[in-house]
Amino acid sequence: MPRNDSLEMGELTDTSYYILLSLVEAKHGYLIMKTIEAMTSNQFSIGPASMYTTIKKLLSAKLIKLCDEENDKKKTYVATDKGIELLKKEVQRRKEMIKHAEEILNGKGGL
Repeated sequence: MPRNDSLEMGELTDTSYYILLSLVEAKHGYLIMKTIEAMTSNQFSIGPASMYTTIKKLLSAKLIKLCDEENDKKKTYVATDKGIELLKKEVQRRKEMIKHAEEILNGKGGL
């Protein structure tokens, strides 16, 4: 049975989430990786193969776009309005997930 693609379901994997978050401002690949490492205090890192596979998916879903920078040999990407909106929804979804976990772990949830 094929696995559902999280982007098709309107959800972001951790990798997609951090790449999209790092692209609120335009960046090239190496800077994306370094930004994610810095923002997570080196607790989350993405290798080049995984990053570029995810970038292709984000481009295809129109969540990011390639910037028009003809003078720079490095490809630079930035989040689209659609990408920012999905990111905001994802932050809310993750807040809800944390709330549920806290309720259960603190003995306030369950049946």
